[in-house]
Amino acid sequence: MTSATSPAAKPTAEELDLTSVEWRRTSFTGGNNNCAEFARAGQFIVWRDSKRPDQEPLVYTQAEVKALLDGVRAGELDYLLD
Repeated sequence: MTSATSPAAKPTAEELDLTSVEWRRTSFTGGNNNCAEFARAGQFIVWRDSKRPDQEPLVYTQAEVKALLDGVRAGELDYLLD
């Protein structure tokens, strides 16, 4: 019997070096500083609230972000805006 290799545990934001990441935000925010900001931290993607930049950001894998974007593109989250 062979065991499947499990993926490495996802780190917390505290475990990542975020001192030199380049935070970006979508151009659709209207410049009101009321948006989400994103950055790459090694192989992970971090996500924070622009109004609370000192708050610990959320950490996602590239696969998690890809699944979210694929769902958005497919219209699966449109109900959130109804």
